[in-house]
Amino acid sequence: MKRRNRLAALTLTLVMGLSLVACTPKQPIESKDPDPSVTPTAEKVVYRSLYSSEVDTLNYLTTSTSKNTAITYNVVDCLVEYDSYGNVEPALALSWEPNEDATVWTFQLRQGVKWVDKDGQEVAEVTAQDWVTSAHYVCDAKNSSSNFSTYNGIVAGAKEYYNYTAYLLDLEKAVDGTDENGNPCKLITRQKDGKDVQEVLEPVAEAKAEDIGVKAVDQYTLEITLTGSRAYFISMVSFGSYMPTYAPFLEQCGDKFGTDNATLLYCGPYILSTFQHMQERVLTKNPTYWEPEQVFIDEIRQTYNAEANSIASSMFLNGDIDQADVPADLLSAMMADSATADQIHPARPNTSYSYWYLFNFKANFDAEYEPENWTLAVNNENFRLSMVHALNRVPALSTGDPVNPTGNINNTVTPVSFSSYNGKDYTEYGGLSAYVNGDNYNEAKALEYKEKAVAELTAAGATFPIKVYMPYNVSMDSWGNECQVVKQQMESLLGTDYINIMIYQAGKDSFLSNVRKAGNYAFMKCNWGADYADPETWTDPFTLGSSYSFIFESTDPTTQALYSEYLALVDAAKAITTDMDARYEAFAKAETFLLDHGFAIPFSTNASGYYMSRLNTFEGQYAPFGGASQRYKDQHLLDKSMSVEEFNAAYIQWQNGR
Repeated sequence: MKRRNRLAALTLTLVMGLSLVACTPKQPIESKDPDPSVTPTAEKVVYRSLYSSEVDTLNYLTTSTSKNTAITYNVVDCLVEYDSYGNVEPALALSWEPNEDATVWTFQLRQGVKWVDKDGQEVAEVTAQDWVTSAHYVCDAKNSSSNFSTYNGIVAGAKEYYNYTAYLLDLEKAVDGTDENGNPCKLITRQKDGKDVQEVLEPVAEAKAEDIGVKAVDQYTLEITLTGSRAYFISMVSFGSYMPTYAPFLEQCGDKFGTDNATLLYCGPYILSTFQHMQERVLTKNPTYWEPEQVFIDEIRQTYNAEANSIASSMFLNGDIDQADVPADLLSAMMADSATADQIHPARPNTSYSYWYLFNFKANFDAEYEPENWTLAVNNENFRLSMVHALNRVPALSTGDPVNPTGNINNTVTPVSFSSYNGKDYTEYGGLSAYVNGDNYNEAKALEYKEKAVAELTAAGATFPIKVYMPYNVSMDSWGNECQVVKQQMESLLGTDYINIMIYQAGKDSFLSNVRKAGNYAFMKCNWGADYADPETWTDPFTLGSSYSFIFESTDPTTQALYSEYLALVDAAKAITTDMDARYEAFAKAETFLLDHGFAIPFSTNASGYYMSRLNTFEGQYAPFGGASQRYKDQHLLDKSMSVEEFNAAYIQWQNGR
């Protein structure tokens, strides 16, 4: 059993309502040599899998996408980690303590932890300065870190430094000019609504990296100063942006940092010893790791195959790999076959991810899909609510899970059981319980809102049917089938005279940048993963500047008035830092407002489907946020994959343990 920092565990329990039960890992299976004259040696434990989509980057300071962090969370450690029940435990920090109002957090670091290169050669010792380096990098606008949100408005000085560095970048592109009063100024050209618009570049007050509230008090003492009281801050430091980075190496790599295994240093349980683009990735056990006795898998071997989704099942059954997702179109047949059924089981419900169908207010797509007409429709609340009440999620979810399609249904943006206070789940606050205990799907309401929308949109000059451009990522198993079901079901109810859902198959390698972030869709399933243990994390996709939904891009006065009201509710909730009951109530009120006005349609929690695997997910690390569930540390390989019955029994035991 690992030693736990009891103060921090208590702090997290206060916020999340977690159990303090510890996990005792299973003992590894000993290998036996048939020749008694030979000294027994442990056989190397290797875990083999396939992948069909290569990482975009290994720069953990800038990326938060799961296909990238699946590697980085295994090769670089955080200040804290979690046991199999979600209890916080020491990692690179041996202990931590907030001040009285939880605005300053002090971490005492583990001494003797080494940075090593891809060959396992020692480079330097991990020290407090490495977290300072990471903070300066993440908060510098030139690095375009998508993880800056975990510092913005949270760590003292972070926002000011980011704004100043962003201003310096603009200043390099600005030209001399005059403002509307004829005064000399700098002018910057920006893209707005697909057009170049020149505007005055307003000066920003100078800020220095040293002003960011991440300080090395001494070699092994780290101090982080926040903008306000955050009792849950300990849950944020297991996110990628709070991982350490060795400054001399970062400076040496420059823009190449995290582009391959040679441009990373390692202090986690594994080293990415082999990285051959779209061929093979091999993680090997770090020989210098500070807790080697908890690393039971010696090597993780991942092989690229563009057809991984379709061939993995047969390769698993042949003994060639140790993990395989079972495609939805094969699931029923394989569950009916006694030779395979006893090795298939569902994924554990994952409340760290939430999926919802989202309306896009940016409409940055081709003319054939009539973006101007869509813009009229999406800004009409009755149109949105007709779509909200027309989506029947059960047949849609059946495409990915024909065995138990209702198992992952989620009625709110924030999943049930994500967080609680004093035994009360967050979704019981602020009107959300009406959503949790009900179902948006309501044929009568859908048709009622349709009638209102037709009258209002016709008067506004819209034409019918409204073209609803809905792309999907071709690499995601069953998503295409789900889109077909959604189209048929919603068009059948609302009528093809009202909507025409136009499905588009988008490429897998650039889907995020070319589709979602670009606003190249009208209506599409999107998702969000929690970054820390507080409902504030679920507001991030709907904030100003977010690459989701783009509500802030709308020029419609009614939409903007609603959005301003939502932002005010969120700001009011953020301002409550000591009364957690009132904080939860305020955030739930904001989320209820978002759902009441049809800005998103909750769909499911992480629907990972069914798979065969020799890993026991219940002994692995767990937390409903961050990357704990992506780590291989603490896990053994089983002799065989669990069946549904074995999985359900283990799940009940795990729930009881929590």
